Amino acid sequence: MDKDKSITIFKALSDPIRIDIVKYLKENPQEITCGEIGKIMNISKTSGSYHFKILEAANLITTRKEAREKYIKLNKETIEKYITNFFQNL
Repeated sequence: MDKDKSITIFKALSDPIRIDIVKYLKENPQEITCGEIGKIMNISKTSGSYHFKILEAANLITTRKEAREKYIKLNKETIEKYITNFFQNL
């Protein structure tokens, strides 16, 4: 297990808003626009961009830009590798 990657992931998950975003994405497996998530989480566009950037840097979400919309989706591979199997990989 990559120690630096684990640290980045757990730091990304240390914020309650980002935890809520991950929970929402877990319940909604299809791609969702950043704006929709921002409305649901009741956060500004600037705040949303900040949180999405951190989650993307930790590889917890994948992003896809189409025209003016940015779509995000939970990256289940990272969740499985670094969180579900955390103790096994220490």
